[in-house]
Amino acid sequence: MTFSVEERTVLLNMARKYIWWMQPEEALCYPARVIAQVMNLGVFEDAFGLLELLGADRLVDVLCRAEAGQFSPESWHFWHYRLDLVQADEPMPPLLVRHIP
Repeated sequence: MTFSVEERTVLLNMARKYIWWMQPEEALCYPARVIAQVMNLGVFEDAFGLLELLGADRLVDVLCRAEAGQFSPESWHFWHYRLDLVQADEPMPPLLVRHIP
């Protein structure tokens, strides 16, 4: 993904807030992780600010490429409905889970 200067600045601020275990610049090497973390844990203003800034297509891409454990069941369902990936009468795609052998 490529980002404008404004998008990069916002993502750096989000990384500072939501990827606390990495330096923001390091976290931005994994922008999908930053976006997913905001989608999963973000306050309303942050999550919908990203939606407005980045657009639905980018958030759909992050959701469709999500790794197991990146989304809670609640966030998984919310974003599928909010991004019109699933209608009320359709089955929800299964949440990805990790399996430890």
